[in-house]
Amino acid sequence: MPQTMPDMLGALYAAESSRILATLIRLLGDFDLAEEALHDAFQAALQQWSRDGVPAALVPWLISAGRFRAIDALRRRARFDASLALLAEQLERDAAPEGGDEFPDDRLRLIFTCCHPAIPEQARIALTLREVCGLTTEQIAHAFLTSPATLAKRIVRAKAKIRDERIPYQVPARDELAERLGSVLQVVYLVFNEGYAASSGDALMLPQLSGEAIRLGRLLAALLPEPEALGLLALMLLHESRRPARTSADGQPILLADQDRARWDAAMAAEGAALVERALAARPAGPYALQAAIAAVHAESPSATATDWPQIVGLYDLLLRVAPSPVAELNRAVAVAMRDGPLAGIDLVDALIARGDLGGYHLAHAARAELCRMAGLLGQARASYQRALALAQQRHERDFLARQIEGLPA
Repeated sequence: MPQTMPDMLGALYAAESSRILATLIRLLGDFDLAEEALHDAFQAALQQWSRDGVPAALVPWLISAGRFRAIDALRRRARFDASLALLAEQLERDAAPEGGDEFPDDRLRLIFTCCHPAIPEQARIALTLREVCGLTTEQIAHAFLTSPATLAKRIVRAKAKIRDERIPYQVPARDELAERLGSVLQVVYLVFNEGYAASSGDALMLPQLSGEAIRLGRLLAALLPEPEALGLLALMLLHESRRPARTSADGQPILLADQDRARWDAAMAAEGAALVERALAARPAGPYALQAAIAAVHAESPSATATDWPQIVGLYDLLLRVAPSPVAELNRAVAVAMRDGPLAGIDLVDALIARGDLGGYHLAHAARAELCRMAGLLGQARASYQRALALAQQRHERDFLARQIEGLPA
């Protein structure tokens, strides 16, 4: 069936709008103006392409159309604010600069630009994920284990700080990149996580997001081959290598212990493992290198039972020293359960939930349920599965949890 123009533009918007927006922000130097220009460009494309035909270079056409429409908009507004006329003249004079710097990609350039140290760290990361990477407020809130309302306020405050303090959208100089690298790595990893395990909706995975994160990770590792950049790329590749075995034929999730490891992408895992060795050569090892090392231990194990769980627990101990987090504690608790038995893991998970850090995190309750099932505590397993089901937002995860409850003996 021939694709209609609205359908084609819809697909193009889904695939390319964030990159086009990144370029428009670079050209126009203003988030809001660039967003307006992006929408104007697609509206113009709908009218002009339907009438004159589709151009050969779609993305350059949209960038050019957006830029010129932004200039036109500034000129119209200049009737009320004379300073906008000067800005419009300047934008028209600057003939679509290609940057002239070492950044190989507009989106990566913009991520570095937005991770400005003058903005509080969590706010700058949230703003970048929302405005540059296209994640929704709900997706970002899930990543930060907070509410969408709290996250939205954080983004509004970050935008206000940029506006009120006139923080320029300038690409940092080479000697300023290291200062921003930590936030940039976190942005890329959170994009990957949302693609690897979607927080809500009908799709369990969003390969476009995880693929884009790996692409950015490769660019980062080439631009700044620091140990943590290598560690992050290794971590993403090792996780991504499991993708073919993570779901059944009907799209249902398969737990790590039950996955057919012959279906893991061996080449991708080998690339990740080689990067881990380079990342771990630095002392002390950083959090991404340590997480990648844990993933590498899984990758080299023929089965869950044959996994070197003592080594994994030791790596989590190191990780918690350099980057403590409730989620890392939860993962360590599961590793302890595999090493010492499920009751040991249940005690740790119970303490973690009682502390209040992960009470609303469905995977904490799902992990507890699985450990209770392994220990034969079926009543507690049922209650924890039901709690996890009440908190889960992703359709396939909800189906999986419901089946686990149905599969428990009465």
